[in-house]
Amino acid sequence: MGALLLAAATLVASVVVVTARPDPAAAHGAAMIPGARTFLCWKDGLSPTGEIRPQNPACAAAVAQSGSNSLYNWFSVLRSDANGRTTGFIPDGQLCSGGATGFRGYDLARNDWPLTHLTAGRTMEFRYSNWAHHPGTFYFYVTKNTWSPTRALAWSDLEEQPFLTVTNPPQRGAVGTNDGHYYFTGTLPSNKSGRHIIYSRWVRSDSQENFFGCSDVTFDGGNGEVTGIGSGGSNPPPAGNGGCSATFKLTNSWSGGFQGEVEIRNTGTAPLNGWAASWTLSSGQQISQIWNATHTTSGSSVTARNVSYNGTVGVNGSTSFGFLASGTSSSPTITCAAS
Repeated sequence: MGALLLAAATLVASVVVVTARPDPAAAHGAAMIPGARTFLCWKDGLSPTGEIRPQNPACAAAVAQSGSNSLYNWFSVLRSDANGRTTGFIPDGQLCSGGATGFRGYDLARNDWPLTHLTAGRTMEFRYSNWAHHPGTFYFYVTKNTWSPTRALAWSDLEEQPFLTVTNPPQRGAVGTNDGHYYFTGTLPSNKSGRHIIYSRWVRSDSQENFFGCSDVTFDGGNGEVTGIGSGGSNPPPAGNGGCSATFKLTNSWSGGFQGEVEIRNTGTAPLNGWAASWTLSSGQQISQIWNATHTTSGSSVTARNVSYNGTVGVNGSTSFGFLASGTSSSPTITCAAS
């Protein structure tokens, strides 16, 4: 009898050990571009030995609360019973974890999470891990301009409608690897500047299982650069608020074209050392000339950036640039971001 009890105890102990280990086969996907908190914290903590040792303070705090399994399984922020439900199912303050107990550390309200730098209104390629392939629809939301990183994300912090919805996109790379992913293009919201969260939901169509994630971004004229991971640790704290506004004025118009001027004003508490203004051209419009700025276009999206002599703008100060365009004049909504 003693031998039998010993064998049973050994079996139970072995089961506990097995279930406590990371189980990648049970996980499925997360946003890679722009990177979700779990994905970028996993990248932040990668070491030559294969251990996860986060260097970013927010990532370290998340692991201290949720354990390192949350990063070995960075692709498994999910609820198996979600079935497309949102408000009232995932509690406010738990959106980034999807209400999953093993990822609650990623709900922490902090301003030092790894950060992806983007340009408002620009078209970009989104990527989402295909660790396990399933049919379904991806939804991407962005926070309202009233949101603050000092409080945990609530449903009321998100714009009501997703800015991007994609069903069954194509894939690249092998399923079940760290590099394999779904990919699709989408246009970022054009009325955003500064810090925001892009919130993603993947709703499977073949089961009730849904996936959730928070991607910390800043609309500052960036091209997808990521800061706050690796040996650099956290993002350097800003020296005051470097906010800015952009105001359009129609200065001339004629049949088939018009001239516009944009005033850039420093609305923050620190000097601007560079700025970027973004807007969307109306149908038929095309910029033919610009002065006191350089510009790039992607489809109908335009981004104008300072030149060497007007990038520095003091607090409450302003500068301006002008342009000529073909097409019928309009009054675009222009967003400004420090760059």
